[in-house]
Amino acid sequence: MANMDACALCAKPLAREKDIFMYRGDTPFCSDECRHKQMRDDAVCERHAARRLRPYSSVPKSQLGQPGSGEVSVGS
Repeated sequence: MANMDACALCAKPLAREKDIFMYRGDTPFCSDECRHKQMRDDAVCERHAARRLRPYSSVPKSQLGQPGSGEVSVGS
């Protein structure tokens, strides 16, 4: 469980009598702005991770090994 004493982004102490903005279940933020910054940063990281997982080839799999595709079939 996350520490509920300080903002997860800026580390500002959280006052018990003020609103606490939550994200992903148990991550507290001191303001809507801090929460949105974290959400934006997470979205950017997820997009970068998705790009790293994509195959580098721009050749459709259906054309692999066909003449002119740039890929060479290796026979046994």
